[in-house]
Amino acid sequence: MSGLAHTPSSTVTPEILAELALPELLDLDEDRAAGRTCVWGGEPLTIETAVELGEQTAPDRWFPRACRTCVAARAHRGLLSHGSTCPQCAAPDAQRPVGRGLYRLVRDCRR
Repeated sequence: MSGLAHTPSSTVTPEILAELALPELLDLDEDRAAGRTCVWGGEPLTIETAVELGEQTAPDRWFPRACRTCVAARAHRGLLSHGSTCPQCAAPDAQRPVGRGLYRLVRDCRR
């Protein structure tokens, strides 16, 4: 599990990553697979602009990264989709770990 650079309140857990719909490693070109460009949009990344999405181990070990714009957009879509189908998030007194995590990604990546 890896946090966003410069945004310690956001942690990309496996449950949150599932909502972001990470592409399959085998479908990526070399730059996207190596984290030099955004895993979704293909924009060049730097240490300052990259969002670390954590270590992945299947089918091979790799460390996907993305741009803030793509992460914010995917987290927003995930928040709308997840929030409408998750019984944990629908309960008034629920902890909502995935929903809160997606919300934080949207907020932190749009800064």
